[in-house]
Amino acid sequence: MLQKIWYNFFRLLVKTGLFFYSKKIKVSGTENIPKKGAILFCANHPDGMIDPLMITTNCPRISYYLVRAAAFNNPLIKKFLESLNLMPVYRIRDGLSEVGKNKEIFENCFELFKKGKTLLIYPEASHNRKRTIRTLSKGFTRIVFGTLDKYPNLEITIIPVGLTYQNASFYPSKVSINYGKPIAAKEYYNSNELNYSVNKLKNEVSNQLKKLSVHIADDEKYTSILSKLNSLNIDFTNVDLVNKMIAENNYSNQNKRKRNFLKPLYYIIILNSFLPMLIWKRIAKKIDEVEFVDTFRFAINIVTFPVFYGLQTWILSLIFNWEIAVIYLISSLLLILIYSKLSPTNTENEKYMQMIARRFSAD
Repeated sequence: MLQKIWYNFFRLLVKTGLFFYSKKIKVSGTENIPKKGAILFCANHPDGMIDPLMITTNCPRISYYLVRAAAFNNPLIKKFLESLNLMPVYRIRDGLSEVGKNKEIFENCFELFKKGKTLLIYPEASHNRKRTIRTLSKGFTRIVFGTLDKYPNLEITIIPVGLTYQNASFYPSKVSINYGKPIAAKEYYNSNELNYSVNKLKNEVSNQLKKLSVHIADDEKYTSILSKLNSLNIDFTNVDLVNKMIAENNYSNQNKRKRNFLKPLYYIIILNSFLPMLIWKRIAKKIDEVEFVDTFRFAINIVTFPVFYGLQTWILSLIFNWEIAVIYLISSLLLILIYSKLSPTNTENEKYMQMIARRFSAD
């Protein structure tokens, strides 16, 4: 009971933070999610740890999560992650001896499904901000079919989840979260033709993900198609429209790039938040993967901004009175809210892309 209260409290805290952090979060397809029973959510993975936060705070079911084992190296962090239903999954890069531990993790997943719980997994097996659905690993099929092998009469529903960011790593950004059509796992499982079953299920999930998120085939045309879309200043969160343009090779829907008239407001926010911004600037220099920019920025902001504003509010209450202090606090929050919701979210321009190439040349 206490663990559930803690989980819901943390989810509410993160949801509030994401409300201030994002311009808009568009969610569709939640009616496809069964209210009861075992569910495996299979999502694409474009933007680091911010992805599960987006899904978790915009899903009616409480989920468990498989994340890379490296996140559990610190004992305190391990305990914190486990309290939020996170479980480690080991990859070959972690060492062959470590991969063997997945057997125990998979057994835990089998039991979760038996209890009617839900699990979120990223079948692409890694994060990458490319606007493409990559080849899916068979890990998620091992979990599903392993459960059915142990509990043949169990009903497991697979729900693909498509994530698309307007401009990941920018603040603020629009996001679309699209839940796909339910897939009955039992209809894809034939223990006598296991390889066929695995490939059939992988293809179904992959095909849905390509419709639920913006998908540009990762071939020789990828860069030119992305450049065309960026030049139109297209809203990538209109997933159906963008995918239709790609399929029809029609890029005539041009939008003007909007000027950010709220930029002066941004500098006011910086002046009013100099310490959190200073902390972020120092930490940002140490981030070596662009997919983790949003993850670290959000994590730092959700801690440092409330603490800093709370401290300034308390100081103002000592100098003046609580009425003035509360007015300051409300005004500070409104400034951030206005900038987040009204600031234009243009597509990635060439200058930014060049900066990314230099900063993350190893990717």
